[in-house]
Amino acid sequence: MFSNFWDVVWFFFWSFAFIAYLMVLFSIVGDIFRDHKLSGGAKAVWLIFLVFVPFLTALVYLVARGPDMARRQAERVQQAQDYTDDYVRSVASSASPSAEIAKAKELLDSGSITATEFESLKAKALK
Repeated sequence: MFSNFWDVVWFFFWSFAFIAYLMVLFSIVGDIFRDHKLSGGAKAVWLIFLVFVPFLTALVYLVARGPDMARRQAERVQQAQDYTDDYVRSVASSASPSAEIAKAKELLDSGSITATEFESLKAKALK
């Protein structure tokens, strides 16, 4: 299959370039469909150009809309992080505030925590 070492090097180089190009195309297509500010007609035009003139269209898209593409991705990541944090908070504090205060009072009575720590726990439960 390969006649010499440089054929192998070129094969790996072009394989890497092709995979990187496909990743860019998929990122662009995903960004096009996730952008709510872009109209349906504009999405169709971008996709038609990506099908018929893919390399040039990908370059134009990255130059024209690249910074917004990064901003939208950062917003999606932040939104996913916020949803995860809200879920963790809801699961972690499933007990009612009165139950948490009662548990803290038991710890105070047993001497496991100080009065200052009790007040801190009580304030957290009432938030």
